[in-house]
Amino acid sequence: MIFAVLLVIAAVLSLVVIVRIAVLRNLPISAGASTELQPLDIDAFQNLIDPRESEYLRSHLPASEFRRIQRLRLRAIAAYIQVVGRNAALLVHVGQLALSSTDAKTSEAGHCLVDQALLLRRNAAFALLRIYLALPWPNATFAAAPIIDGYQRLNSSAMLLGRLQNPATSVRLSVS
Repeated sequence: MIFAVLLVIAAVLSLVVIVRIAVLRNLPISAGASTELQPLDIDAFQNLIDPRESEYLRSHLPASEFRRIQRLRLRAIAAYIQVVGRNAALLVHVGQLALSSTDAKTSEAGHCLVDQALLLRRNAAFALLRIYLALPWPNATFAAAPIIDGYQRLNSSAMLLGRLQNPATSVRLSVS
């Protein structure tokens, strides 16, 4: 009986999360939201998700302290991933504007940017879901390397599109 109740609660929570992701994904960027890309410190993000760092903390801290620290680290990872998702949403819009360009290279770069930004935005939403599910059990490791790799590819595509549209301006999404 208890298992059935827990199963129903888990199903309802999962449904709420899925609906929230679906609704947020389809909402346009509001006028009150920031319309500027936020820089991301890739080195700090990589340090947070480094499994060796987690193992070091696990071996040098008492279990309760490790879980507390790991929850804080997961929340910090979530904050980084939210920035990734916001930047990807902005770049979808930038890429869509470039699609209407008469220059074939610019239009192609815009198409590539839109594809990569949409994929990264979806992956960021799923990564956030996994992080929030991991918060009650912070002993598990979290692999966000695909988010970083996708973000770096998106950075390259944005830089290419920026150079094609305005060769004098530099575009960077990350801080090294």
